[in-house]
Amino acid sequence: MTDIISAILAINPKAAASVENDDISKIIWLHGTTPIANSDILAKQKELIAEYNSKEYQRSRAEAYPSMADQLDDIYHNGIDAWKKTIKAVKDKYPKE
Repeated sequence: MTDIISAILAINPKAAASVENDDISKIIWLHGTTPIANSDILAKQKELIAEYNSKEYQRSRAEAYPSMADQLDDIYHNGIDAWKKTIKAVKDKYPKE
């Protein structure tokens, strides 16, 4: 999940702040950083979470693909078409939404 600090930095990459227990009511703005409205932070956090969730298929595919060494070995021993079949099976199991 995306934390409050990540949302703050997505809005202002130069912001300096600390947050106790990821509690939006416990933000301390540091080094003269202009405070960001809590509603803006929560909206950005929601946006970042939605973006993260939309890419779950990418994370699942990355875990399911054989290692590069195994993929190259597959190509060497079985040819490109067999390798494509292996990769397609993973893509079919974890489709883009």
